[in-house]
Amino acid sequence: MPFESEAEARDKLGELPDNIELDFYTGGDFPSTADEVEVYVHPYLGAHDPWERFGELPKLKVVLIQSAGYEDIQPHIPEGVTLCNAAGVHDASTAEMAVGLSLALGRHLDAYARNQTSGTWEPQFGRSLADQRVTILGYGHIGQAIERRLTGFEVASITRIARRARTEPMPVRPITDLDDVLPETDVLFLITPLTPDTEKIIDKHALALLPDGAQVINVGRGRLIDTDALVAETSSGRLTAGLDVTEPEPLPSDHPLWTSPGVLISPHTGGASSAFFPRSNALIAAQLRRYATGQPLENVIE
Repeated sequence: MPFESEAEARDKLGELPDNIELDFYTGGDFPSTADEVEVYVHPYLGAHDPWERFGELPKLKVVLIQSAGYEDIQPHIPEGVTLCNAAGVHDASTAEMAVGLSLALGRHLDAYARNQTSGTWEPQFGRSLADQRVTILGYGHIGQAIERRLTGFEVASITRIARRARTEPMPVRPITDLDDVLPETDVLFLITPLTPDTEKIIDKHALALLPDGAQVINVGRGRLIDTDALVAETSSGRLTAGLDVTEPEPLPSDHPLWTSPGVLISPHTGGASSAFFPRSNALIAAQLRRYATGQPLENVIE
């Protein structure tokens, strides 16, 4: 468990079944109970070093991670071990970040924050979310949470795109329709999972299809976008971008994205808010209760 003590774990997780014995790991050497560990809970924003050492846990059966994305850890999961992600935990925080980036970018809040340090009064005409045509690429938990938060902003339309088309409870277009949708998109939210099919799905061709002045808001994974192509479009001033994720990551201090006009970057903190830990701890506790009582786990990655 990624806690410092039994007292902290019990405080955060509440009552657990009597047949659960807890031990704690926050980095460095594994505890002396490593040979008995059946469930490993990875710390949020934790170091990667334990991933290659799962073979040192001979009784390991379940790995619980506190992120929604799992593409980095999945290759290290031993055969026969179940991996569960934290789908649902990050919905509110990440959706807030997505909408916040769009608002801050469109209303020049980043420029005003910089001007405040010098006492510069320099108004700029902004771009509202109201009346904009929105596309959400990736319509899972977080994509739906983004849409809920857009409800009060009077956007002109919302187009939903996912791997497969569906009609209920909302009409969702298939990802094969992307080229048809992009020319009619003023604000593009990216929250689709990173897979071989979606890596660099927003490439030079896709960016060129967006209309002049469009926003690209990425709260998914940096590799969903061709970074060089995005730099070219933002450097020309044709497009703007709000990025909570980048490729590479962390973004080197001399990378051109930092200074490209119309780009606002947050350091992959979409899920890192006060909403995270209560929801994550509740999920961990629920998963442990399921495991201890032989019930199916949630969020199992196939």
